[in-house]
Amino acid sequence: MCGIAGICACDGAGLPGDAAAQVDAICRAMRHRGPDGQGVWCGEGVCLGHRRLSIIDLAGGAQPMHSADGRYHVTFNGEIYNFPELRRELEAQGLSFRTTSDTEIILAGWQVWGRECLQHFDGMFAFALWDAQEKRLFCARDRFGKKPFFYTLQQGRFSFASELTALCALPGLSFTLSPEALMRYLAYEYVPTPQTMYAEAASLPPSHWLELHEGRLRVERYWDLPFPDERDLRDEKEICAAYHELLAHAVRRRMISDVPLGVFLSGGIDSSIVAGLMAEQSSTPIKTFSIGFQEASYDESRYARIVARRWNTDHHERILSAEECAEHLPGIISHMDVPLADASVAPTWLLSGVTREKVTVALGGDGADELWAGYEHYIGYKVATWYNALPAALRRGIIEPLCRLLPSSSGYINPRLAVQTFLRGAHAPDWLRVQTLLTALDPAVQRELLARPDTAFLTDARLFAPTREQFEHWPAGPGPLARAFHVYARQYLLDDILVKVDRCSMLHSLEVRAPFLDRDAAEFVARLPIRHKLHGFKRKYLLKRAFADVLPPEILRRNKRGFQIPVAGWLRGRMRPLLEEMLGEVRLRRQGIFAPQAVRALMEAHFSGRADLRKPLWTLLVLQLWLEAQRRPRQEEG
Repeated sequence: MCGIAGICACDGAGLPGDAAAQVDAICRAMRHRGPDGQGVWCGEGVCLGHRRLSIIDLAGGAQPMHSADGRYHVTFNGEIYNFPELRRELEAQGLSFRTTSDTEIILAGWQVWGRECLQHFDGMFAFALWDAQEKRLFCARDRFGKKPFFYTLQQGRFSFASELTALCALPGLSFTLSPEALMRYLAYEYVPTPQTMYAEAASLPPSHWLELHEGRLRVERYWDLPFPDERDLRDEKEICAAYHELLAHAVRRRMISDVPLGVFLSGGIDSSIVAGLMAEQSSTPIKTFSIGFQEASYDESRYARIVARRWNTDHHERILSAEECAEHLPGIISHMDVPLADASVAPTWLLSGVTREKVTVALGGDGADELWAGYEHYIGYKVATWYNALPAALRRGIIEPLCRLLPSSSGYINPRLAVQTFLRGAHAPDWLRVQTLLTALDPAVQRELLARPDTAFLTDARLFAPTREQFEHWPAGPGPLARAFHVYARQYLLDDILVKVDRCSMLHSLEVRAPFLDRDAAEFVARLPIRHKLHGFKRKYLLKRAFADVLPPEILRRNKRGFQIPVAGWLRGRMRPLLEEMLGEVRLRRQGIFAPQAVRALMEAHFSGRADLRKPLWTLLVLQLWLEAQRRPRQEEG
């Protein structure tokens, strides 16, 4: 895993005289992404940079890398898992190789297949390739967006980097907070791709390539996630056997490494499957890593230990207190490249640190929840359809008034809040329902909180346009629930889960690989009928059946919980001083973004226990911590 950066001249403009120094500075700011080496190369009209975390071909894989004839130059972040097969295929066509790295496969693949090389690559990647003869820059991002790619087009130059804050450090460029992106962040808890928090910067969408040639910028999709085939009548045993083989192959590919590797083991279904498949294919005990909490209500480390004993792994765990986690949180958020109001960044960051003490590469279970209906929201979406079929008098006159009498709790589960969230989703149209179940601050709340709300933008149609675009991605075919799957896989997975894992792991110089997002395995699952994933109320239905022989009974029977963080209690207790400081009247008036009185009313309602407002308050706190971090000069790391 690495960090990439570069500047390319366009519209007849030349490179700045200190282009090499600028790219060098960007790379140094991303040292955590690649502590093992740095390279900068400049040619006519282009300058490419690279930070290296050595994984494959430790001696010969330095970058930027150049073709033997000097025509092509590439800077690459990621891994091409099928590079051994591609190497043999390319050698059969007469090509020779100077290294054993997967980076050289990108150069050779481009020479033989051009843009079609992306159809051959199976992996996680973001790269920029320069054709010195045609003066053409070609950039691409992997199918699910596991690796980041940010860019800006200013002053006749195209500049890019693996991290947004590093890109913003380029001198002479303008980066201003986008009001629309701000409002989307408040709703989503992240800024949906391709937008960023800055009006002048964008994120290359996953499954897309970007080409800059003769001053023209072109962005195209090269791959799409298939939709379910509800006519698939194959026997369940046949499906389970086929998927078991596909995922085992995906794990085996991701075990190729010239450095030590292990697995994140939470004790949940997904990570336990990955650990089991790794153990089956390893001649020595695999290394597993987990964290737990001293508070029994939040601790799940015992499940990880059950899996570790089942496979006789070399298990490493660290038990923390929730207070320790809370202490780390502000610092973690301030170091995140983009604002992300997912409280599980803290345990993910801590787990990455524990893992990096022993290995450089870890496998994880990311992607299974989105592809296999792992979240309760999938059930909520399904139940909402049935609920709306009830007579309106029963819903509005009896059920909903009774729901308002449910108890509230400051713990992880709040019955009243859960039901209120469900009802908001049930009342929403099909395309908006999946996001309504996740939304932090809806348009009505934003109108009250923002000092200068854009009422024209704060409508469901405009604020949530990215969700509608994903929901309506396929012109015909899938029903509403299948489209909800697509929203989770192409939006929530992309901009929340994968961002969290990439940033938290890379801050520790750790590479994380996701077998569930293997191209062949993911396409196989995406095509399955919905009933095989959500069978009645049974989530991950065939996934559990396919790996019943790998999972211990205690794991097979348990429900998904994920990293549980007592955010509501923190905001009323140990983090209240920080919340009041970051959302204090003086600071808010100086910023001019939020109405201090409205924000104070929100806090008072939560502090008093009249309402559980953990989600909007946490979203606001994260934003403030991130904005505060952007005001400080970014320090070079090396």
